[in-house]
Amino acid sequence: MKPITRTFSECCRLLALGLILLGLGGCSSLLFYPERGQAFTPERARLEYRDVTLTTADGIRLHGWWLPAKAGVEVKGTVLHLHGNGGNLPGHLGGSYWLPEQGYQVLMIDYRGYGLSQGEPSLPEVYQDIAAAMAWLDQAPEVKGKPLVLLGQSLGGAMAIHYLAAHPEQRQRFSALVFDGVPASYRAVGRFALSTSWMTWPLQVPLSWLVPDGDSAIRSIEQLSSPPKLFFHSIDDTLVPMDNGIRLYQHAPAPRVLQLTRGGHVQTFADPTWRQVMLRFLDDPSHFNGLRRLAEVPNYPDEKNKQ
Repeated sequence: MKPITRTFSECCRLLALGLILLGLGGCSSLLFYPERGQAFTPERARLEYRDVTLTTADGIRLHGWWLPAKAGVEVKGTVLHLHGNGGNLPGHLGGSYWLPEQGYQVLMIDYRGYGLSQGEPSLPEVYQDIAAAMAWLDQAPEVKGKPLVLLGQSLGGAMAIHYLAAHPEQRQRFSALVFDGVPASYRAVGRFALSTSWMTWPLQVPLSWLVPDGDSAIRSIEQLSSPPKLFFHSIDDTLVPMDNGIRLYQHAPAPRVLQLTRGGHVQTFADPTWRQVMLRFLDDPSHFNGLRRLAEVPNYPDEKNKQ
């Protein structure tokens, strides 16, 4: 199942001329491109699910989906899936629909202003949405006693990094963090998007400064000394360039693993190979080396060959 929504980079190109004409200053709303409504539910993928409602500290009601582990499969843990900046839940179901069959129950949420959620998205208010998801998980009886995993894709991963750096007590609840196509810098991605069009190339530097960068993941990742982290990034990603993602990985403290992939932006789990990589990582996050392919150099020592 592939996301069918607009991306940050695509929207940068579409909005560039408008930004020039309107003279907009740095505004976090430039990071969000929500779609209202709900095109379909997990029932289309023959998944059991239930709608959940979360309330943020500032009174915004959020909509989410709870995907229980497949009937008859032992529950291995719970995954909090934070999606990217475009569309809404249906467009991002492809990132986690496969997990219930493997024994992982999933909570997906739509941020404020997305899908059926109330409000309008902006920073720092959206961090309250992540906090609401954490509070919901803390109260859910199905989650008790099981490992908690974060799956953050694109903007969702970047916001999670900033949030967890500011809330170490929440970070300690996770046994593993998985990031997919996460940008190190919002501004750098904006500049890259502007550089791909002849119309905006001459103005890529000044226009990129309209993109707020204070909450970018590169500014917080060094504080995430735990838990173990797995970074997926595609060498084919034309929206968040590979060097941007690798830069984020390089700044992350160990334990960490970089797994380079193939395919479009956040299309990682369309390939069963990368699903298996994530599952192996979750089996033993502290000692996973990643696949030895695509020129990936793991940061962990090979215990079998250690002299």
